Amino acid sequence: ARRAEMEAQIKAMPMGMMTMVGTSGTVLSGGESQRVTIARSVIGSPRIMMFDEATNWLDNESQAKVMQNLNALTSTRIVIAHRLSTLEQADRIYVLQAGRVVQSGSFSELMEADGVFRELVRRQIA
Repeated sequence: ARRAEMEAQIKAMPMGMMTMVGTSGTVLSGGESQRVTIARSVIGSPRIMMFDEATNWLDNESQAKVMQNLNALTSTRIVIAHRLSTLEQADRIYVLQAGRVVQSGSFSELMEADGVFRELVRRQIA
């Protein structure tokens, strides 16, 4: 719950961690649902984790906190994201275009290079 930034929401639920959620329980927002999924995924300290648009329902501040917490894990993480700020701390980024890898490198390397990644980041910032 801590890594997914869900502690306060869980404490506010009627039965805390034991509260039923979903269609037959407490209804969660899209962002809350994503954070619950993230919290569940880190239980047991998996060696490899895959996140496909795992923070797209979170606001920028929550997303940054969750990613910072996940970056503290020692597991290998494969992250698929359109919100490119999600990838700032990634060791390696692969940029796909029409199903092919057109660039790879760290966030800073890709920002220095003239290419698709830098253009996409500039569009998201604008």
